[in-house]
Amino acid sequence: MYVTTITLAALWGAAVGLLVPRAAYRLSVASAEPWRDRCPAGHVLLGPARGWLGGPGRRDCATTSGPLTAPLLTALVCAALAAATGVPRPELAVWLLCAPFAVLLASVDARVHRLPDGLTLPLAVAVPLLLGGAELLPYDAGSWLHALLGALVLGGAYLGLFLINPGGLGFGDVKLAVPLGAALGWYGWGVLFTGAFAGFLLGAVYGFGLVLLRRAGRSSAIPFGPFMLAGGLLGLLLGAFTALP
Repeated sequence: MYVTTITLAALWGAAVGLLVPRAAYRLSVASAEPWRDRCPAGHVLLGPARGWLGGPGRRDCATTSGPLTAPLLTALVCAALAAATGVPRPELAVWLLCAPFAVLLASVDARVHRLPDGLTLPLAVAVPLLLGGAELLPYDAGSWLHALLGALVLGGAYLGLFLINPGGLGFGDVKLAVPLGAALGWYGWGVLFTGAFAGFLLGAVYGFGLVLLRRAGRSSAIPFGPFMLAGGLLGLLLGAFTALP
């Protein structure tokens, strides 16, 4: 059953990951620009949900240069979450539902230094609600109250950092901190602080590496969303693996 769950999670990640490149391409625009509705060659993007759902595009006008990267990454993330969480914990369904959106957010932020409200705000509402539903089911290994408090604490901490130094963080990072805090807080304060610290550590290491390689200066802006999400993933894996069923 354990191996089957990991396999199914990986297949789910690979399948939904196929939808990430087109969405990332459409969302990767400056804040004042409308979402893209055409491929680089000028063809209208067709498909379900007004063209938001679909593969990366035809070979002569693909909306991404690496169409297999997102499915592979999403599959690995989902498999890792399934391996750490196990069955029959109901929160695993929440993690698997949110994983593709995390990959999408990381992809967009890496491209244009932006975390779209159309993703962060729904996640800020959905993650606490879904975890509330998970707590109503048997065998859950977390606390909905801690999830709510985690969302408030991490979101408030990021808001404070943003107000102190608006140039150091984007407001999109503040919004992303709310669902991330809820997910990490589900497993307790130790996991919340570990995941949050890991995000800052990864971002600092990346920025320091760019400075050493002279590819950026000390004041250069870097997309912080991918490091928030990577740190959050590490925290979730730790929390899920160590939580008592």
